[in-house]
Amino acid sequence: MLSRRVVPFTSLIASALALAACSSASVPELRASSPVIYVSSHRQSSDVLNCLEDKLPSVSTSKLGSASELLVGPNAWLVTLTPSQYGSTVKVQKSSEDYGGLPEPEMRFDIARCTT
Repeated sequence: MLSRRVVPFTSLIASALALAACSSASVPELRASSPVIYVSSHRQSSDVLNCLEDKLPSVSTSKLGSASELLVGPNAWLVTLTPSQYGSTVKVQKSSEDYGGLPEPEMRFDIARCTT
């Protein structure tokens, strides 16, 4: 009788742990979120990219057409750098999850420092 109660309980625990592991936002979810920062810069996107790679923690970089994307932290921030006629456009999107590794004021400061 006891074993019948243990099996559903262990299944419930395993399901809860699996959901907790999947709680960070995915890149498509980040792309769908509203930007928290959207700025134009006279600097070329490659210059902004190099600066941000030096300033931001845990960055992985990828290309999406002519744009570059920086994924910061565990899918916490998505920075999209798009070349423009006069330099570049920078769009920053934030996960709904709290990421203590890079608070929003620090992200804003780093973006300002790298785009001017």
